[in-house]
Amino acid sequence: MIEINNIEKNFGKKRAVHIEQFAIPDGEMLGVVGNNGAGKSTLFRLILDLLAPDTGHVTINGQDVKGNESWKQFTGAYLDDSFLIDYLTPEEFFHFIGKVYGMTKDAIDARLAEFEKLMNGEILGQNKFIRDYSMGNKQKIGIIAAMLHEPDILILDEPFNFLDPSSQSAVKHLLKKYNEEKEATIIVSSHNLNHTVEISSKIALMEDGEIIREIDNKDNSATTELEHYFNVEE
Repeated sequence: MIEINNIEKNFGKKRAVHIEQFAIPDGEMLGVVGNNGAGKSTLFRLILDLLAPDTGHVTINGQDVKGNESWKQFTGAYLDDSFLIDYLTPEEFFHFIGKVYGMTKDAIDARLAEFEKLMNGEILGQNKFIRDYSMGNKQKIGIIAAMLHEPDILILDEPFNFLDPSSQSAVKHLLKKYNEEKEATIIVSSHNLNHTVEISSKIALMEDGEIIREIDNKDNSATTELEHYFNVEE
């Protein structure tokens, strides 16, 4: 379980995140939505200990993320292309990431085969560095790297960005299947309400750094409430 306790993060006079208490149970597929500047990306960085909170703390399985490293072994994340090592080829990058998690070459190659549909013949065997790939293919590389070691917790910031419709559909299927089969906790932010609703069992609505609403999403029931909030009803 991920627990957020009295977290506050400010950038100068701007309050980026202020959450008194929020828990994400094991196996949850949580969609985090909100307008630009709502605090979604900052929240993800606080959970991953990439930013230090001004006050409060985040725990994973009861352990403060700042106090130990154990949670990193079962957590995967891709927030943006700064997570990539762009002077490597995808093959080099995937094998580097796999080795960090103690995977053998055979295990890495077998795992990569499971992403064949998402890669669509455009990632492996191209004989070029990651920096020379399109933004869409960089996005795929980042998502695959985050999932490579089959993490119990997966955090993705705007995973549908830069992807064509076929790739967006492939990512949605991949995440839903992974959540169902591995019972992994998956947290996704996206500006695309339809994609978020389609894959999430629960929605956290953020505004001005706070989670102002937690919406159960049985059978995509959150659609109407979110469309009303964002004023996108027809």
